[in-house]
Amino acid sequence: MAYPREVLNRLKWTRGESLDDASIWYIHRGAPGDLMEISGSVIKSLDRFYFETEDAVIPYHRIVRIDYRGKNLFLRIPKAPPAKAKKMGHLSRDRRESR
Repeated sequence: MAYPREVLNRLKWTRGESLDDASIWYIHRGAPGDLMEISGSVIKSLDRFYFETEDAVIPYHRIVRIDYRGKNLFLRIPKAPPAKAKKMGHLSRDRRESR
């Protein structure tokens, strides 16, 4: 599987391809569904750990999907949600009792 940074760099530097035709979905707290979609045309630079737009710096680990000319190039499948705090609290209490 290719990483988001690799996909975006390929689109930027490969002849005949363009970031302008890409749609990038990323985790954005506070947006509807905590996701935001932007066009690749708003990307100003691709750095080692993040990309920049005029309004934001977005780390690659927040990217969940990249589409290009109708094809999906990257899709991150979310992990299972973490254990509930209540359950974790019971584990902590059990550990204290066993000491």
